[in-house]
Amino acid sequence: MKKDEMVCDCDVIHEEVVDAVRKKLPDERELYDLSDFFKVLGDSTRAKIMWALDKSEMCVCDLAVLLGMTKSAVSHQLRSLREANLVKNRREGKNVFYSLADDHVKQIFEKGLEHIREKKD
Repeated sequence: MKKDEMVCDCDVIHEEVVDAVRKKLPDERELYDLSDFFKVLGDSTRAKIMWALDKSEMCVCDLAVLLGMTKSAVSHQLRSLREANLVKNRREGKNVFYSLADDHVKQIFEKGLEHIREKKD
């Protein structure tokens, strides 16, 4: 261990607190999936797409125009968002429309944005 690494040198542990929290600790797979969930949101292009879809259902062409991107680039980002179950799509004839997957995703995105805006005030 390096000198500058922190080491807990406590003699007293709040055993009841540790035991209570340990019993509620999610399993490793859930925490891994949660980490991946936030990694997907950690890209500013995907955040822009999420913001747009929070406002309205949109097709790839409309998103591309809005964001000044190619349809291919938007489709690539939408694929990542779909794989993370953050967006869903529906087909209407030849058009495919995208929207946020559900109210949980909408709430998480909006709360995150609210938190960021709150820090600026």
